[in-house]
Order: sequence, then C-alpha cells, then structure tokens
Amino acid sequence: MTTDVHAELKAKARDYLHTRGTRVPGRVIHERVAAAFAALDETLDTVTAAQVSARPLPGEWTVGEVVDHLLETHRPGLDELRCLLAGQRPPGEAIPASLLSKAPALRPWPWLRRELRRVHDDILDLLAGAPDDFETSARAPLVMVVNAPGAGGGIEQIHWLEDLDWKAYSITWRLHALDHRNQVQKILAAVKAA
Repeated sequence: MTTDVHAELKAKARDYLHTRGTRVPGRVIHERVAAAFAALDETLDTVTAAQVSARPLPGEWTVGEVVDHLLETHRPGLDELRCLLAGQRPPGEAIPASLLSKAPALRPWPWLRRELRRVHDDILDLLAGAPDDFETSARAPLVMVVNAPGAGGGIEQIHWLEDLDWKAYSITWRLHALDHRNQVQKILAAVKAA
C-alpha cells in the first residue's frame, strides 16, 4: 500500500473523529456510545457456553478473547477519560491495540460479561456527567487501527498514534464496540457453519 493511501485513510479517520466526536455535544457522544454498547450486549447475549471458546477461524480470536480484549482496553480507557475530563493528559503510554489479559481462556464467561458491563456502565456514567460544552486542551494518545485493502485482496491494518480530545477519544468506544460486535457475529456464523 502506498504512502498516499495511508495518508488518505489517516485523514479520513481524523475527519470522522473531528466531525462525529470533537464537534458533537457530549450528550450525543453518550447516546452513540450507549447504543453501541447495547448492540454489543445484544449480540453477546446470544453466545452459548460452547461458543465462547470455539475457534472456527484459524488464527482468529475466540468470542471469549474478544470480550477479554474489550475489558482489558476499556478498563484503562475509563481511567484515561477521567484524566481528560480533569484537564490532564493520561500518564504513560497509549493502550496497546491488541491487548489481552495474561490468561483470557481461564476467565469465566459470566465474570467477563459482568465485568465488561460494569466498565461500560462506568464509562456511560462518566459521559453522562460531562457538560456538553466542556473544553480542555488535554489530549490522550490512542493507537488508531484502520483496515485497508491489502495486496492480493486481503486486509491490511494500519496503526498509528493519534492525540485525541475527550469527545473524539470517547467516540472511538462506539467504533471499537461495533467493530468487535461484527467480529463476534462472524465467529458465531463460522461456528454454526462448522
């Protein structure tokens, strides 16, 4: 993939985050993130115990690993949002893009679901309490991941660090939840087809 294509995809992602995040009232961010979390929960509610650890797609995550990843990335993201809303840059490095716990297969499914709901409820509570017009110069680094057409018809992931304001940062949870909801649906379809 050429540098021009990379630059175009980055510009498109930045424009999305600015128009759908930065320029939108806080209550709209809250509504959109809440809707995405609800859609994810709706899909996860259909997962059976046997499907949690099934790996029908070689080299891909299981449903349990997807939820583990969401928990491991959204939990520190909640702390980063707290920093942004306090007008501070979060300390440390950006949250890694493919973060998993040390033993995702050993985490019980009911516990994973309960913990993810709790973190999502905390995120939504924090967003609900943020004033629509709150402004701060604080930014948080976020590892942006964009899927792009790769050589030979495959998919290539482009990664880069982007400093985001609190609204742009928050709207990424919508994208993240919906992207992984689609991933879970793909896994479940492959399990049923196997």
